[in-house]
Amino acid sequence: MATGSLSQTQPPAPATGSYDTTLSTGARKYLKAYGLTPPAVESYETQAKRCLAQLESKTTSIDKYLYLSGLRNANVHLFYRLAVDHMKALTPLIYTPVVGEACLKWSQIYLQPEGLYLSFADKGHISSVLHNWPQNNVEITVVTDGSRILGLGDLGINGMGIPVGKLALYSACGGIRPDVTLPLTLDLGTGNKAFRDDPLYMGSRREKVSPEEEAEFLDELMEALVERWPGIVIQYEDFKNPFPSLERYQGKYTMFNDDIQGTGAVILAGIINAVKRNGVAIKDQRVVLMGAGSAAVGVAKQIVQFFIQEGLSEDEARQCFWLVDTKGMVTNDRGDKLADHKTYFSRKDNEGKQYKTLSEVVEYVKPTILMGLCTIGGIFDAEILKRMGQWNKYPIIFPLSNPSDNSECNFEDAMKYTEGRVLFASGSPFDSVEFEGKSITPGQGNNMYVFPGIGLGSILSKATTVTQSMIYASATSLSTSLNKQEVSDGWLYPELGRIRDVSVVVAMGVIRAAQEAGVDREVRIKNMGDEELEKWVRSKMYDPHNETKVIEDEVSGMLGGGQTGLNAEKSHL
Repeated sequence: MATGSLSQTQPPAPATGSYDTTLSTGARKYLKAYGLTPPAVESYETQAKRCLAQLESKTTSIDKYLYLSGLRNANVHLFYRLAVDHMKALTPLIYTPVVGEACLKWSQIYLQPEGLYLSFADKGHISSVLHNWPQNNVEITVVTDGSRILGLGDLGINGMGIPVGKLALYSACGGIRPDVTLPLTLDLGTGNKAFRDDPLYMGSRREKVSPEEEAEFLDELMEALVERWPGIVIQYEDFKNPFPSLERYQGKYTMFNDDIQGTGAVILAGIINAVKRNGVAIKDQRVVLMGAGSAAVGVAKQIVQFFIQEGLSEDEARQCFWLVDTKGMVTNDRGDKLADHKTYFSRKDNEGKQYKTLSEVVEYVKPTILMGLCTIGGIFDAEILKRMGQWNKYPIIFPLSNPSDNSECNFEDAMKYTEGRVLFASGSPFDSVEFEGKSITPGQGNNMYVFPGIGLGSILSKATTVTQSMIYASATSLSTSLNKQEVSDGWLYPELGRIRDVSVVVAMGVIRAAQEAGVDREVRIKNMGDEELEKWVRSKMYDPHNETKVIEDEVSGMLGGGQTGLNAEKSHL
C-alpha cells in the first residue's frame, strides 16, 4: 500500500492533558502517552519553574503570547495552573492588551488550529461543519465575525484571537472546563482592503456580506448550534453592529453579548461603588460619556437601570446622561441622522446650541462622572482632568477603551490633575502610582470580572435564556464581592488574584436571578440556601490543580483499584 494513503487510519492521539509530566508512569502507560514525554515524574513546582523561566526569556509580548498558546495546546492543565496562580501577570498576555497585537498579526503568526471557522460559503450546511468539532459536549461558545475587534477595526478572521482568549478566561477565572468550550469565528468577508490584498491573509477575499445575508447566516448558525449541543451558552463578541443579533436571539436562546451587556455590567459595578464614595445624590449625578457606539450605549443603559432602582423614573435617569461622538454632543437637532441606538440618549434640551467638542460638552455639563469608550487615546487631557477635579471633591473618571494606547487617559495623569482625589477605573491595566507617600492601585473595569460568572451561572442553572435581570445581577453581585481590606483601601473592584472567588459570587447572583425569572431548569438547586449553593457551585468548577489526581483516580478505578505507579499495567508499554 502506498505511503500516505487516507486508508491508513491512525489511533487517536492522546488528549493534551495526557502529556502532563506530573502523571505517574502507570497513568501514562494507560493513556498511551508513555514514552511521548521524558520519563521523570515532576511536581507542579518544577513545571512552573521551567515554564516561567521560558516565558521570561521571551523578549516581546507577542512571543510570550505565542509561548503560552503553545503551552495551552501541548499541556492544557499546566497552562491553567499557571494562569490561576499568576492571574495578574498572565492575564494581559492571554487577553487584553496583547491579544490585540495577536489579532492584527493572526495570519502571520498562525501555527495551529485553536477554534472553528465558518465561512459564508458554508451557508446551507453549517450543521455539518459543526460536527467536525471533535468534542461531543460543548457548553459555551464565544462567536465573533471579527468586524470590530477591540478598538482596532475590522480584522476579519484574524479576530479568532478574541474567542480563544476569552474562553481561556472562562476556564481560568470561571472554572468552566476548557474541553467544553468552542472558539468560533465567522468568515463573512471583511471591509479591510489591506487584509484582502495581503497574500498571507487566511480568510476569504471578499467584501463583507450585507446585513440581510448576515442575518440569514446567523439564523442558521444559532439553530445548528443548539441542535448539535442543546443548552449551549452562546456569547457574541466584537460584531460591528451587535444590536440586531441581541434583539433577535436574546429571548430565544441562551445568549448574551459581552460588548454590550458584559461591559455595561462591569462598569455598573464600579459606578455603584464609586457613587457611594463621591457623596453626590443619584438625582444630581451628571454623566458625560465620550463615545456613542454600541458598547457605550450598553454601559449607559445599565447605569440607567441602577438609577431607576435607586428611585428615579426612567426619564429622570436617562436625563442624567450626555453622550458625545465624533460630531459632538448627541442631540435631536444636530442635523444628521442618528443611528438607532443613539436616539434613546439624544438630548432635546440644548436650546438649539450644538457642542462640537468634548471640552465644550464638559464645560456645559460640569459632569460628576466622565467615562470614555471612544478609543481616542489621551482625549481626557490635562485641562479636562483639572476641571473635573475643580468641580468635584471626588471626580469619577473611567477611561474604558482598549488596548492601553487607546485609553482616554492614564492613571498617573488622572491622579496628578485631580490632586489624588479621582475615583478611577480603566479598561486596560495601569501600574500603581506613588502619591503623597502611598502606593495607589487603580481600578480596572475589565469584563473578566463578570463574563466568567455569567457563563458559569447560566450553565449551572441550565438557563433557557440570559435575561437582563441576570446581567444586572452580575453587576450588583460584583459590587458586593470586595473584601473588608479592599473596601477600606477605597478600591472599586476586587483584587484580580481573587477572580475565581469573585466568579463564584457573580455566578450565584446569576443563578438566583435565573430562578426568580423562571428560566432555570436545574431543579436540584432550587431550594438550596446561599451557603449550600456556594459549596455546590465551587464543586462544579474546573480546578487544574486537581486534574492529575482526578486522572490518577480514574485510571486506578479502571485498573480495578490497582497501583498506577512505576510498575503498573506494563501491557500498556
